[in-house]
Amino acid sequence: MRLDIRYVTRFDYGDTVVESQNELRACPASDAHQQVVHYRVTTDPASRVSAYVDYWGTRVDTFGIAASHEQLEVVASATVETTPRSEPTRDVALAALSDPGWRDTHLEFLQRSPHVAWGQAVAERARSVVDGVTDVRGLVEAVEGEVGGLEYRRGRTVVGVHVEEVLAAGAGVCQDFAHLSIAMLRVLGVPARYVSGYFFTVDDSTGAVSETDEVEVETHAWVEAAIPGYGWWAVDPTNRQAVGERHVTIGRGRDYDDVAPLRGVFNGAPEHRLSVNVSMRRLALEPIGTPGAPGLFPAIDATSGLPRRPTSDS
Repeated sequence: MRLDIRYVTRFDYGDTVVESQNELRACPASDAHQQVVHYRVTTDPASRVSAYVDYWGTRVDTFGIAASHEQLEVVASATVETTPRSEPTRDVALAALSDPGWRDTHLEFLQRSPHVAWGQAVAERARSVVDGVTDVRGLVEAVEGEVGGLEYRRGRTVVGVHVEEVLAAGAGVCQDFAHLSIAMLRVLGVPARYVSGYFFTVDDSTGAVSETDEVEVETHAWVEAAIPGYGWWAVDPTNRQAVGERHVTIGRGRDYDDVAPLRGVFNGAPEHRLSVNVSMRRLALEPIGTPGAPGLFPAIDATSGLPRRPTSDS
């Protein structure tokens, strides 16, 4: 699937800001399941944007505004192609999770982290839902099903809410579902990481497929669990759907703090208003007209992921 994504963040400071320094995580990743065709960041006021890849493998765009300003608008536009994903088998026994070398390799995703600091209630719930499970995939599915049974309720939580509070309330939004799933999986010895991205749907809570080619969305969160002998398996506990072509990964980390979309500092009065808008547009895989023609994205070779050269009969 080919998707256009436009991420717009606007700060209204209400007074003059002398300077701001910012870092943005909005660029889709290029990996085995998706390839970035196009990506660009612009700011108003204009700035020079630099980029680096952080410790977790996520692209970070950095920029500073030195001139006085009262508003800041950041626009990240991207085009990405996604492909279907495979699923792990059911023959990986739970004993594989105890291999010392494998645990050492995934140690950072087995420990507590700022938003995944579970207590007794979460640990007990995790152990109770996997009673009788004998394979790793079954264990992950049991946790996904348990967390997916919570109520999706906007405004119930804020960034930083404790996973114990999410469990007690029985409600939250996608980042809460992801953090609670990760906590339960880590309790059970399954390395798990937080994934930030976009999801082409008309409803985060159900994952309903859009009948139109363009939708307004919010950034979404899901989970990847490490399966011995397979790798990282992506699951979406918010809507209990398979992570597939409609999911676009931005970055991965221990929890939300490692992949927060935009953070920074500014020199001015602390009051400000923030608005975020994300739109996604579904595109035809093969553009109409000559591949590479002005104004069109080039056709992409399915094997290499690189632009395909036009041929005489294209």
